[in-house]
Amino acid sequence: MSTETSYHFQVMRRALDEIDAAQEAGELLSLEGLSSRMNMSPAHFQRLFSQWVGVSPKRYQQYLALGQAKALLRESFTTLEAADAIGLSGSSRLHDMFLRWEAMTPGTYAKGGEGLEIYYGWFDTPFGESLAMGTRKGLCGLAFTSETGRDAAMEDMRSRWPAATYREDPETLSPWMEAALGNGGEAQLHLIGAPFQIKVWEALLSIPTGQVTTYSEIAGAIGNPRAVRAVGTAVGRNPVSWLIPCHRAIRKDGDLGGYHWGLPVKRALLAWESARAEAG
Repeated sequence: MSTETSYHFQVMRRALDEIDAAQEAGELLSLEGLSSRMNMSPAHFQRLFSQWVGVSPKRYQQYLALGQAKALLRESFTTLEAADAIGLSGSSRLHDMFLRWEAMTPGTYAKGGEGLEIYYGWFDTPFGESLAMGTRKGLCGLAFTSETGRDAAMEDMRSRWPAATYREDPETLSPWMEAALGNGGEAQLHLIGAPFQIKVWEALLSIPTGQVTTYSEIAGAIGNPRAVRAVGTAVGRNPVSWLIPCHRAIRKDGDLGGYHWGLPVKRALLAWESARAEAG
């Protein structure tokens, strides 16, 4: 990432944090007020924000309104059966990103990751700092730290595969993270979970960018229509946030439901994707 790109990245991260804080307080930030906080002219900030997010700061804030989830459910809902029918499932998912994935054998998962060497590193994203983890086969974990902090995120991720060996090595993960951030290349995932969890995560990979589905739809798509509660648990245990888009699963009544890394992050993810999908 170039020095200029890195600087713009940090500006956008700060801007999204400011917008999210204002939304929590029920406020709408003006272009002038937001650009002033970023120490930029309104015209320069508007141009930069639109370049990164895909729409204006005002339009983006509208996507963060309280009725956003219900509007998505009404206007951008996808049934997973339809998504599967047009080839959006499995490894063909992530139309805005090249992605390959493979799953670990159930036996290795059952042993708590014994014999695995997992690399980790800290990376900046448009949604705050993230903790990335991966094996030689691809990313196996992606956590956001803005709501939990570094220590809690690390403890959470390591508890999923307690018998694995961990080594800090951001260089190994960097190409996959660059691809995830849209900077070229191919993002690879290595899914480590129980068979039922992986089945749910595969269904999540079928949800197109800018759209949402419900937990009951996911249960139906994997052939267990009565397993809504178990599906919700599996969604919550998704270790690869954002790339496996568990943030796109919401309740049937339009409520956002929970999110493992904090509802502010979930709202920002949905708003960012919705805005870019409309702009595209």
